[in-house]
Amino acid sequence: MKEQQLWKHETSLLLFLVLLGQVLGLNDDSQPATEVCSTHTILPGPKGDQGEKGDSGEMGKQGKAGPMGTKGDKGTVGHMGDQGMMGKIGPIGRKGEKGFKGLPGGSGGKGKAGSVCDCGKYRKVVGQLDINVARLKSSIKFVKNVLAGIRETEEKYYYIVQEEKSYKEALTHCRIRDGILAMPKDEAANAVISDYITQSGLFRVFIGLNDMETEGQFMYADRTPLQNYSNWKEGEPQDESGEEDCVEMLSTGKWNDTECHLTMYFICEFPKKRK
Repeated sequence: MKEQQLWKHETSLLLFLVLLGQVLGLNDDSQPATEVCSTHTILPGPKGDQGEKGDSGEMGKQGKAGPMGTKGDKGTVGHMGDQGMMGKIGPIGRKGEKGFKGLPGGSGGKGKAGSVCDCGKYRKVVGQLDINVARLKSSIKFVKNVLAGIRETEEKYYYIVQEEKSYKEALTHCRIRDGILAMPKDEAANAVISDYITQSGLFRVFIGLNDMETEGQFMYADRTPLQNYSNWKEGEPQDESGEEDCVEMLSTGKWNDTECHLTMYFICEFPKKRK
């Protein structure tokens, strides 16, 4: 640093002497000024050392908000909250299917011996009266149920009997009332019966169709074969056990083969009498 300052002072003094000689007319006894200038060219000094770091300035104004960054990673799952209040009770579902028949119970104890009675000719009369009363009760019940609801097409009446019976019992029940177990032989009849089942709040009923005589060859209750129309549930009929020889109609209108000994509601059909 001191060497640089000394060099600067020497250069300044030499320049001063040259200028002083020009002013006093000393160029006659010495070399021309142009030679002196050409010999002693003034050049910038070397770069100085780096100065000390100044104090920090005041904080500038806050800049504009930058662009939105990428979406961060998903956070950890929080703790489970308290259990909420119990909601309202939902609507009551449809009636479920009937369960499997239970195992037979044990034999009852031996009853007491009856008293000897010589009823004679009155025994047959009393027995016949019991039969007639049972039939009358059954007929009255049937009429009451019919009054509660019935469906019809241009040619037939349909009535759901809400008594659980096996397939053969259902056939007999319809026949003794001059009807037959319902036989949906076309889409229109099938739709009427399906809607009737749904409106009654039921899930399934027996219809007049079975393959009891020949496996896989379904016949209607009037002994005519199943030919032009059917509405089987997907994958049906399927009878791996060989015991599903009767047919039920579901509330959807689809058919399903089932066991004949099961008991359920059934539907009878009655022809309209022509005038």
